[in-house]
Amino acid sequence: MHKKVVVAAALGECVHVAGISNFLRLAEAAGWQTVFLGPAVPIERVLESARQENADMVGVSYRLTPETGERLLGQFAEAASELHEGGVRFVFGGTPPVAEKASRLGFFERIFDGSESPEEVLTFLKGQTGLDQSATNYPQSTMQRIYWKSPYPLLRHHFGLPTMEATLLGVVKIAEAKALDVISLGIDQDAQENFFHPERQDPRRTGAGGVPVRSPEDYRALYAASRRGNFPLLRTYSGTDDFIRLAEMYVETIHTAWCAIPLFWFNQMDGRGPWDLEGSIRQHQQVMAWYGKAGIPVELNEPHHWGMRDAPDVIFVVSAFLSAYNARRFGVRDYIAQLMFNSPPGLSDAMDLAKMLAVLEMISALTPGPSSEGRGGQGEAEFRIWRQTRSGLLSYPLNPAAARGHLAVSVYLQMALKPHIVHIVGHTEAHHAATAEDVIEASQIARRAIENAERGAPDMTCDPAVQRRKDELISEARITLEAIRALADSGVPDPWLDAASLAKAVTSGILDAPHLKNNPFARGQIRTNTIDGKCVAVDSNGHPMIESDRLASLRKE
Repeated sequence: MHKKVVVAAALGECVHVAGISNFLRLAEAAGWQTVFLGPAVPIERVLESARQENADMVGVSYRLTPETGERLLGQFAEAASELHEGGVRFVFGGTPPVAEKASRLGFFERIFDGSESPEEVLTFLKGQTGLDQSATNYPQSTMQRIYWKSPYPLLRHHFGLPTMEATLLGVVKIAEAKALDVISLGIDQDAQENFFHPERQDPRRTGAGGVPVRSPEDYRALYAASRRGNFPLLRTYSGTDDFIRLAEMYVETIHTAWCAIPLFWFNQMDGRGPWDLEGSIRQHQQVMAWYGKAGIPVELNEPHHWGMRDAPDVIFVVSAFLSAYNARRFGVRDYIAQLMFNSPPGLSDAMDLAKMLAVLEMISALTPGPSSEGRGGQGEAEFRIWRQTRSGLLSYPLNPAAARGHLAVSVYLQMALKPHIVHIVGHTEAHHAATAEDVIEASQIARRAIENAERGAPDMTCDPAVQRRKDELISEARITLEAIRALADSGVPDPWLDAASLAKAVTSGILDAPHLKNNPFARGQIRTNTIDGKCVAVDSNGHPMIESDRLASLRKE
């Protein structure tokens, strides 16, 4: 296939080429063949090169005095008129004052003044124009939007204030600022648990933890508020009761981007829902099957719940594998693997990265293989994994400047995994729920970190210490998974899918966390500590325990 050619240069006496270099890098990512002529290039040379290269597009830049630039660009437009009439496209980039002068000429197809996001430039280079106030120009499904925005990840952030009015206004601001690709509606606890049961709702809890949506019309209003700017996708919590009824409503009202649901949580064990542990596992499996049948992506927001409760890294990895395994077997085709860094907060960046690499390597084994029928009732030939990274909920410092620094550093580290989605956890997390202005600022911080990484970051995954820890975690996780398989009752065809066996993995202590002490569904007897940047199980003397020894100690009790 013939590649389109773009020739670019800084005109006249202008020697500033950083903007042009960035433009050409994006052009290469969009499939163009690029020809860079360098700084301070005469008009005649630019046009001569355009003819020689049979250019489809010519890009010129000027970043000096606006009045001088205006005269120079007028001369350029006059000299290039023949090429322009012949179908060659011309674009300009410069400072806002020079860009304003260039726009008066009516010659350039597109003028860039440096305020554009990389995805806007990419979109133009991919042939999509007119990105203003039209949902047709912004893909409205998760997978399409990922492909459209590549190589940049989608940006997502939670947002939900204690009143509908404030949340509606905030959604408008976020959409118009083009800050996010996905707004995750943070809804209050009553909306998650008692949406269809107003008799169970407590007026004193209204707005606790998010926006108090109380009717389908509320959701429709939130969706309507997002229909502007870059037309972000919407999604929300899958709830803790009446799961399928909620799913049907989400699809109908906000055209939910994807489902997010845990495997072991959001029930009586963590006080966030009415179901017991085993019953909730069955319910969650049914939700996966429903969304899988509907062709809607599914995320299991599972492993970080163990990490936030100080479970050892190996249990984080095991729960991540079980999540993907269940999603695949219950018919999910597009699986969003959530990878929350800094959980628990004391991990070193190197060991945190190793843990995520262990997760990805283990779940990647689920992608190939012949079609077969799972308990979800659908074949398993297709199972695509989409990487979603995020910073740790509990890892943010209270100091605002330090929190901004943490957000930038964490996102930069996450880019080592080449995520398809970056779930931004706002820098205000330790102090207050994010306002629209906070969300917009957080997205700007994250964008800069992502852009820096995309320009060429060192491959931190190659660190020998990271690779050793990854291999160690995979080996340990396999021991834990076999222990879960061994505790199942006879006749259970697949303990990793069986709700009773999975619940027993928790009640027996195979899956455990220190914060579960005195929990009626878990032991909470495990001790952990952060040693050399790793969260590991320790014995009563504080010495690290390998997984086989920890599991053996459970059998002795």
